[in-house]
Amino acid sequence: MTDRQQRIRPLPERAHELLAAVDAPPRLRAHLELVHDVAAQLLDGLAARWPQLAVDGEAVRFGAATHDIGKVRHPEELTGPGHAHEPAGADLLGELGVPPHDARFARTHASWHLPGISTEELLVSLADKIWKNRRQTDLEDLVVARLAAASGEPSWEVFLALDDLLGRLGEDADRRLAHQAAFPVVG
Repeated sequence: MTDRQQRIRPLPERAHELLAAVDAPPRLRAHLELVHDVAAQLLDGLAARWPQLAVDGEAVRFGAATHDIGKVRHPEELTGPGHAHEPAGADLLGELGVPPHDARFARTHASWHLPGISTEELLVSLADKIWKNRRQTDLEDLVVARLAAASGEPSWEVFLALDDLLGRLGEDADRRLAHQAAFPVVG
């Protein structure tokens, strides 16, 4: 394992403070750290290949670091399926003083098909899939369309390059899953 594979980028300070304020369980914190790290790697890869893509990287990293905070209010969704944490997370962030523009990621990270979804929201959704090497074709197609529009490249060419990037990011999924599983669900 390389040094890069062992090091997880720290959460943005604001996200760290919010998770402390709501006493986020260790497993949730670990999950958010991993998705944040993958989002940062994704942003690095996109910037290297498509520098013309206008994206708010700080918003993507914050969104990835807080997208599941609503699971504090719906702890059953830490180990099982459910979507109640999505609106609850946006509401909780609002109660903590986070502006709607930043809180939106909690609500939209599983809703990439809705009209008006931003590129930043798509990237948070994508990081939330790729951290565990889950490929979501319809989501990836939306990202390809945004990248092709920004770069002027043919969609097929963008698809191939994005597929390569996501494949590389997904290679470390087993280690990430094991890391998350090492943390207790409750504090």
